[in-house]
Amino acid sequence: MNGAPPPSAGGDGLPAAFLERLECLAGEHTPQVLQAIARPRAVAVRQNPLKPVDSPWERLATAGLRLQPLPWYPSARVVPAEQRTLLSHHPLVGAGHLYIQNPASLLPVLALDPRPGERVLDLCAAPGSKTLQIWAAMEGRGWLSAVEAVRARFHRLRANLARHGGDAVHTYLKDGSWVWRQVPESFDRVLVDAPCSSEGQFQYAQPETYRYWSERKIREMARKQRRLLFSGFQCLRPGGVLVYSTCTLAPEENEAVVDALLRRFPEAAVVEPWMPVGLSEARPGLRSWQGREFHPSLERAVRILPDAVMEGFFLCRLRKTAATA
Repeated sequence: MNGAPPPSAGGDGLPAAFLERLECLAGEHTPQVLQAIARPRAVAVRQNPLKPVDSPWERLATAGLRLQPLPWYPSARVVPAEQRTLLSHHPLVGAGHLYIQNPASLLPVLALDPRPGERVLDLCAAPGSKTLQIWAAMEGRGWLSAVEAVRARFHRLRANLARHGGDAVHTYLKDGSWVWRQVPESFDRVLVDAPCSSEGQFQYAQPETYRYWSERKIREMARKQRRLLFSGFQCLRPGGVLVYSTCTLAPEENEAVVDALLRRFPEAAVVEPWMPVGLSEARPGLRSWQGREFHPSLERAVRILPDAVMEGFFLCRLRKTAATA
């Protein structure tokens, strides 16, 4: 492997198979990724327009927090990793005026670009960070359906929405894989922020982030993701926009999942280029992986390698050009 071996994380450390895959994916950037995994990551905090408050950044600074702007998201700031606890205990966060999340997880809703008055579906909604971001972009006007399949996560979603001003969001405890049968081609925009193997969140100091990783788990997640993406796409009206995203690096869960959709609906699904101004960390999607060729348009997808601020992430914006019902 390029660069120095990763520091010990206790136990056996990161799985050897993951490290081999990482070198294939990151190439010359592998040492930087390993360095990022070895250190606590900075965190972003964004203003919550659903519960506005005066001078939030000044009040955080007065409390001793060191804030850096996020060029591509003006209503957010980045806080050093060592100040995460101080930030999480600030009254503005506790009261729901501010929301803490990793900067990478802000990207899917920017790509989705929901508008006031639209019908929008968040198919894998818990814990609710992106649901709230969508509802804020909609200015609380229109119809937003938030679906979650796991009961405990569903109740966390409901509590998060209530705390942050999202009471009017319509929530549903159900398996998103089958939602398309009930509401085919009913939404202007759909977000499928799919459950995944979470490789982009691995941290040496937190063995629980990678303890259950395996290539078998990647295959299992990919099957679930394909069902969710196919369902979300069939919930989308012709002309609508879908964003598929994960917090993993695995191509089987990213490009391969979207590739399956493009091959299933070749006349109806189009990958659209998307990139926020100022996002220097973005890389294009892969054209191939382990001998499998992907649809050429997947170069328009966005890959984020982990660094000192950003978690590893993948997203792809799709336009539906014809009916599939």
